[in-house]
Amino acid sequence: MRVLIVPDKFKGTLTAAAAAESLARGWRKARPNDFLDLLPVSDGGDGFGETIRELIQSTVQTVPTVDAAHRPCRAKWWWSPKTKTALIESAMVVGLAMLPARKFRPFELDTAGLGVLLRAAAAKGATHCIVGIGGSATNDGGFGLAQAMGWKFLDRDGKPILQWTGLPNLRKIQAPKRRRWFTELLVAVDVQNPLLGSRGATRVYGPQKGLRPRDFAHSEQCLRRLAEVVRDDLGLDLARLPGAGAAGGLGFGLAAFLGARLEPGFAVFARHARLEQRLRLADLVITGEGALDRSTLMGKGVGEIAKQCRQLGIPCIGVAGTIERNAKITRSFTSIAALTQLTSGENAKAKAALWLERLAEQIANQWPRD
Repeated sequence: MRVLIVPDKFKGTLTAAAAAESLARGWRKARPNDFLDLLPVSDGGDGFGETIRELIQSTVQTVPTVDAAHRPCRAKWWWSPKTKTALIESAMVVGLAMLPARKFRPFELDTAGLGVLLRAAAAKGATHCIVGIGGSATNDGGFGLAQAMGWKFLDRDGKPILQWTGLPNLRKIQAPKRRRWFTELLVAVDVQNPLLGSRGATRVYGPQKGLRPRDFAHSEQCLRRLAEVVRDDLGLDLARLPGAGAAGGLGFGLAAFLGARLEPGFAVFARHARLEQRLRLADLVITGEGALDRSTLMGKGVGEIAKQCRQLGIPCIGVAGTIERNAKITRSFTSIAALTQLTSGENAKAKAALWLERLAEQIANQWPRD
């Protein structure tokens, strides 16, 4: 049997690649003669670079820059000279996981370090650039990135605004001499939220990054003023653009200041991985992530894989650390299985690779044989 193993990350415990390897080890123990095709998934968030780099045959590059707190660091990106394509994962430079827990708040952070990577990619000769922007620590609307690319933000006295928290005083945006850095700049977004409002960057994702409810009004004021002046000075009305609120408004900033095109990260992954072709070759598909719940079916990679399998008539098994039992989840997969069926939630997190391997072995033993 030909089995496509196509999991997303198990957040906080396993990367998508590690999850795929664990599932494969368990499956081989029970069914050593099956052909396994391993394809780790990414929707634009953490791990996007490592997932896509093999698909575009790229090599790793490193550059000195700063993280979201402006601490010196070295960040990696990937380069495909054959296609002149640069691949960048913003979480590798301004990611939340790079910062000590609860030491910094988003008002102290920005996206300037990402600009260094984009400049390096352009200097290398990239004509095409793909940027995955999930997992950021920032909520600056791309302000720091824009500054790093030469844009200036001026108050009513013509003085520069140097921190995004000063954006309520913004009166004019001054463009740099060079505004276009790539023939195509494609941004893979892992969410479709707009920049502002109840579904915007601040209120939905700000708390994950350290914004408190009392911070919401000022943060929203900053981003709203930025969007207004971008509209008035640049003629770009982007606040409602799907994905503009991704990564604390970084989606908005890349579209406004670098002319980027935003696309759902899973669609970017699926195209480069030739996913539909690989699905059609499979007799069985195994996918999964840390938790199968309602959000799984709201455009996330695992839910989209299950949907395509149903359309193609291919059996699809969903595995996870935990599962929210409801009719929609149950109907979306041929069968579902959780690590917590074998052990406690605490053990599942502590030794996720081990328990995922055991779960795969159990599923393989139970799956009908020809």
